[in-house]
Amino acid sequence: MATNIVVPTVGESVLEARVLHWRKHEGESVGVGEVLVELETEKVNFEVAADVAGRLTHIAQPDGADVRPGDVLGVVDETAVVEPDAAAAAQGRWGEISTPGAAVPAPPPDVVAGIVDPEHVRHEDVGGPTAAPTPPDQSPTARPSAATPLARRLATEHGVDVSAVPGTGAGGRVTRHDVEGALHQPPPSAAPALAPARSEEHVRLSLRRLTIARRLVEALRNAAMLTTFNEVDLGAVADLRRRQNPLVQERYGFRLGIAAFFVRAAVAALREFPYLNAEMRGDEAVLKRYFDIGIAVAAKDGLVVPVLRDADRRTLVEIERGIRDFAQRAEQGTLSLEDLRGGTFTITNGGVFGSLLSTPILNPPQVGILGLHRIADRPVARGGQVVIRPMMYVALTYDHRIVDGREAVQFLGRVKALIEDPESLLLEG
Repeated sequence: MATNIVVPTVGESVLEARVLHWRKHEGESVGVGEVLVELETEKVNFEVAADVAGRLTHIAQPDGADVRPGDVLGVVDETAVVEPDAAAAAQGRWGEISTPGAAVPAPPPDVVAGIVDPEHVRHEDVGGPTAAPTPPDQSPTARPSAATPLARRLATEHGVDVSAVPGTGAGGRVTRHDVEGALHQPPPSAAPALAPARSEEHVRLSLRRLTIARRLVEALRNAAMLTTFNEVDLGAVADLRRRQNPLVQERYGFRLGIAAFFVRAAVAALREFPYLNAEMRGDEAVLKRYFDIGIAVAAKDGLVVPVLRDADRRTLVEIERGIRDFAQRAEQGTLSLEDLRGGTFTITNGGVFGSLLSTPILNPPQVGILGLHRIADRPVARGGQVVIRPMMYVALTYDHRIVDGREAVQFLGRVKALIEDPESLLLEG
C-alpha cells in the first residue's frame, strides 16, 4: 500500500513553501514519526515526518521546489517494511542498533506523525536533554564535542568534522548554522589564487527574503510615509540600570537592556496618541485598544518581527525576558507562526549594528514604527554648560494618511521625556 506524503497546512497566511532539504533518499526505509523532509516558508521552517512505516519509493518534489499545502512531496510504500535483521545492520535515526532483534528506541516526544508542530521547530537546537548517539570511532567515556543534536546530524550527513567547527551558540555550542557555514568554507589546503577572478554568484533568495522585499515595496507604494527625528539623553536610564542590574541579575539571571525601557515608554505614549496604534482599513481608521508591540530581530534569512503581546501589562523585567527570548529563538530558528502574527506598533533597533541614524520603513498594516540607534557620547548644553552625555537619535516613521505631523512630533517628544525620567515609567501601567 502506497501512502502520499503531502505538504501540511501550517497557518491560514502560509500559502507557499519551499523544499529545503530531504533527510531521506529514494529507496531508504522510514519509521513512523521519522523526519523525511524540511520545508521553508516565508515565516518559519518546519519538518514533515512519516505517519507510516515503510520505504520511501518516490520523491515528487526535489530540494528547491516550490510547493503549496496539499501538494504531494513523496510516496512511502507500507508493504516494503525493513526486516528486523536488516534494520539492525543499519544506523537508525534515533540510535545505533548493534544487536539483532533489539528494540528500536522511540523517537523524541516532540516528533509526531505527519508534522512537527511549528512551535517546536528546531527543538533539538535549543540544547535540551536530548542526547546524540556516540559516534563509532569515539569511546563511550570520551567527552563528545559541544554540538546540538541537529548540528551533529547535519555534520554527519555532509561529512563535516563537528569538532573542527567553531561554535557560536550558548557556551560555544555548535549549532546548525555553524555547520551550514562550514559547508561553504574552502578546504584549508586550498591555495589562494595568484590573481583574483572576476566571478559572479547567483544566489536564490529564500521565501522569507522575497516576502520581506514584497512587503517593503508595498509599504512604500501604499502608505504616505514620513519620518520625524529627536534625540534622547540616556544618562538617567544608564544610572537606573547601574543601580538595579545587580539585583536583577541575581534574581532573574539577566540584566535590563535599553529596549525594554523604550517598549514601556512607547506604550505610554501610544495611550496618549492612539492613532499611532491603529491601522487603515478601507476608509476607516481602526484604533487598537491593546498594545502588541513588534520587536524587530535579525535572523539568518532576514529580519523577523515577533510580537510582544499585551506589553502594557508587563513589567520591565517581563518585557526584557520576552525580548531576550525572541532574540534567542530567532537565532535558533524556533520562532512559531503565532509569534510573528499581528502587532499594533513596531520597534526596531539598528543601534545594535552601529547605525547612528536611519529612516525605518513601516510594517504594514501598522502606521507607526520607532527606530532606535547607537548610543554615543556627545557634547550637549545643560544649565548653560557644555557637558558630555550618552545620546541617541530616535526616529518615528508614520503613515501621514492617518497621523498628522503634530501628533508624530508630540509622540516622539513624550517618548523622550519618559526615557529621560525613567522612574516615571514605573507609574505607567
